Amino acid sequence: MAGHILITGAGGGIGSATARMAAARGYAVSLMARSSGSKEASALLGEIAAKGGEAQVVTADVTSEGDIVDAFKKAADRFGPLTALMNSAGIAYNAPVSALDCESIARVMAVNVVGLMLCCREAVSYMSTEAGGQGGSIVNISSMAATIGGRPGASVYAASKGAVDVFTTGFAREVADQGIRVNSVRPGMIATKMTANLEQDAALKKSVEASIPMKRIGQPEEIAEIVLWLNSPAASFVTGAHINAGGGGFHIASS
Repeated sequence: MAGHILITGAGGGIGSATARMAAARGYAVSLMARSSGSKEASALLGEIAAKGGEAQVVTADVTSEGDIVDAFKKAADRFGPLTALMNSAGIAYNAPVSALDCESIARVMAVNVVGLMLCCREAVSYMSTEAGGQGGSIVNISSMAATIGGRPGASVYAASKGAVDVFTTGFAREVADQGIRVNSVRPGMIATKMTANLEQDAALKKSVEASIPMKRIGQPEEIAEIVLWLNSPAASFVTGAHINAGGGGFHIASS
């Protein structure tokens, strides 16, 4: 077994792509999902098992501290201590600042920031050499939006991902001597459920592609490759890094 990876947001495009790739490369995979009976989690679990991989679903809402604690324990009870954690759970929120509402802001921060921090806390309790663990790797999924404040209407989402990057930097320094490496990946526009509206609007998709230097939208598998590289011995001296994976960033396309 290459290791044991827990993936939050495993039903999403980037999370599921990483789960498939990790299982194919010998990892035991714990898929954290809000409901073990969800269509996406069940399908992914069956797909991995059909190919001879080891996987399980651990039910948890990342906004619930108790759920998170229980999920990590269940994951370790079956596959042993974690060697890798991928924090992929996240939600978007699009609204101009003049139309923001408190409940929506709180929800974004609870999922994208607080839940991620609590998952990192739990991972340390299993990985830290100071606590008897064998070390490990944590990858937090951020966003290119964190680097410029996001596209119009996405300032709250961008702020949440900016918080992920700052937390990753400080956290990485804190646990570097405990055998734990912590990095973030900043995807740009990736073909997932979050960007599915582009497939229904050819003009919008063309405009978005024109704003990306590489002139295309990325694929979830391209992000999964980076995550698994960061978790591998090939990245053994990499911690506190923020890897941009956005086709060169983006700029405002000319009209």
